[in-house]
Amino acid sequence: MNKIAPGGVVGILGGGQLGRMLSMAAARMGLDVIIFAPESDSCASRVSADVIVAEYDDEASLVQFAKRCDVITFEFENIPASTLDIIEKAGTQVFPKSNALGCSQDRLKEKEFLTSIGIPPAPFSRVEGPEDILPALKKLGGKGVLKGRSEGYDGKGQARVDESSDPEAAWDKIGKVPAVLEAFIAFEREISVLVARGQDGQIAIFDTPENDHAGGILKSSTLPANISDATRKAAKELGQKLAEQLEYVGIIALELFVMPDGSLLANEFAPRVHNTGHWTEEACLIGQFEQHMRAVCGWPLASPERFVDIRMDNLLGDRDIASWETLAQNGSAPRIYAKRGGGEGRKLGHSNKILS
Repeated sequence: MNKIAPGGVVGILGGGQLGRMLSMAAARMGLDVIIFAPESDSCASRVSADVIVAEYDDEASLVQFAKRCDVITFEFENIPASTLDIIEKAGTQVFPKSNALGCSQDRLKEKEFLTSIGIPPAPFSRVEGPEDILPALKKLGGKGVLKGRSEGYDGKGQARVDESSDPEAAWDKIGKVPAVLEAFIAFEREISVLVARGQDGQIAIFDTPENDHAGGILKSSTLPANISDATRKAAKELGQKLAEQLEYVGIIALELFVMPDGSLLANEFAPRVHNTGHWTEEACLIGQFEQHMRAVCGWPLASPERFVDIRMDNLLGDRDIASWETLAQNGSAPRIYAKRGGGEGRKLGHSNKILS
């Protein structure tokens, strides 16, 4: 097991808000962080010890990065799996491993993998071109969501379709790329499971939030979720199964649909700290960011116990972020990401409000 003591250096691939909050957690643990990102003024770099500004396929810069770090992790999925291979060949361990990253980057592979380990996703069909869309719709009940196999997040790169839709228009909307068609399902609510797994296989699972989305973007996460104890237990079992089957190290998030009968269908998983886990920072002794750092640094995992009921609200765009002062006065704890520039729907911060 690779244990990194206080004073060690952790590298983070990616300079967004998740990297920023990981870096802040690492500082509390006595660790220094080096950010690797193509942006010269990323919000993560401004709270970190150092930054290397380079593209994710810049082998010379990646080798330099690897040699300066004791261990490396990443804050988002849109980096080549080959980036992790270059770093490990240079002699520095990366957690999580490239198997989890590569699987999460391809929606078809992800759904096939989940099916193979007994975590059922919503019914789906492979789509290689517009001619596949109508036959797939007939197979899946006549309604669905067409999604590109790679990239796309927060509702981007998607098209809702039914048997009256123009296949060519839907194909154009997702960028004319290989895709999956997911059946429309009448779910009751959305939840997620955040599982931490250490290098030694230790497991710690945070409580299950109920998540509210608007336009494909997370709006809020509320604890406790309005689900039965049996559903909560089943969700945690699925999350643990996923982490163990991947031999995962770090925080992994599994998003789930709760059906009217209480059964669960997987939406997707994210091999990283997750927006639906931001509530942990105020509701638990140790939140998801330090828990992830503990895992990748070989530290014992902390208790994931939740002490209060809580709601996390995303601050989206300029209008929401302008409310930070009001939020600070009404019992909420605003967390501002200090991104340069705004824009409608852009995640610029979040706030946590204790409910009881």
